[in-house]
Amino acid sequence: MESKEEYKILNINLTNYRTRLSSKFENRKPFVPADPCLVKSFIPGTVVDVLVKEGDEMKQGDVVIILDAMKMQNRLKTHVDGRVKRINVKSGDKVTKGAVLLEMERVAGPEAEESEES
Repeated sequence: MESKEEYKILNINLTNYRTRLSSKFENRKPFVPADPCLVKSFIPGTVVDVLVKEGDEMKQGDVVIILDAMKMQNRLKTHVDGRVKRINVKSGDKVTKGAVLLEMERVAGPEAEESEES
């Protein structure tokens, strides 16, 4: 009549704990880090303007797209230095939250080439 509970090991900050895990916890989606080469919409809205074209060289923090959402114009910026690989939207497009608007590819800068030669 005794029910044997199954304990699992849970590691938090390099410390192991024996505990029972809920089914919700065990069935959760694993964390996937964001790709810094993708510019995504963080809110549903309408693309007002695309300020770049494919092949343009960009620096981290450059504004690439203006997105109109909730009566505000949001400036979407790049997260990495690189070249615009693909633009998935045009002015007037309606986008959902999390939609990939633009893809970047990292390029080696002059400082990377200098360090390789040394």
